[in-house]
Amino acid sequence: MSERVVLCYGDSNTYGSIPGGGDRFPRDVRWPGVLAARLGDGWHVIEEGLGGRTTVFDDPILPDRNGKTYLPPCLLSHEPLDLVVIFLGTNDLKARFAASAADVARGVAVLAEIALTVAPKALVLGLPRLGPLDERADEMAGAHEKAERIRPYLREYMGELGVELLELHELVSYTDEDGFHLDAAGHRTIGEAVAHRIAAMF
Repeated sequence: MSERVVLCYGDSNTYGSIPGGGDRFPRDVRWPGVLAARLGDGWHVIEEGLGGRTTVFDDPILPDRNGKTYLPPCLLSHEPLDLVVIFLGTNDLKARFAASAADVARGVAVLAEIALTVAPKALVLGLPRLGPLDERADEMAGAHEKAERIRPYLREYMGELGVELLELHELVSYTDEDGFHLDAAGHRTIGEAVAHRIAAMF
């Protein structure tokens, strides 16, 4: 059997940004690295994480972060693909985008639709529970409530698309240190959970 290829498309939590700082976790700590180790031989896991990446929104402060714009050439540059894992939406919660919960979920759905034009399967990761956002109170105003309201929309839209959804809020929280990044334990939990779901999908 030929090697199966998985593309992990996300933001700073896929890139592996360490909470509270600008450094990056080592490859074997980041959740795509954990995923690769759990899947083992016969699988190739590609990391495509970028800090500040949104689903479909242009950021006036951080340019080149629109996930919809970059996804099509990204998919084509890595094909053939067997699966695209999408882990986005945290940055969409920023107040400057004024996006509703339905808007954020629809943005994820737009990316899943694009992914399915190249890959036969997609897996969407719902957001972990947010931690305290005291240091970003203005930037992330209303984020906790919005993140919870996203969930039913995400289930509805993924159901319509026939796309697998893994609800991370049932498994893991973002760190208390900054409220929206994963610690090493969180990366491990997600990597293992994704590996388990992928095994069931294939």
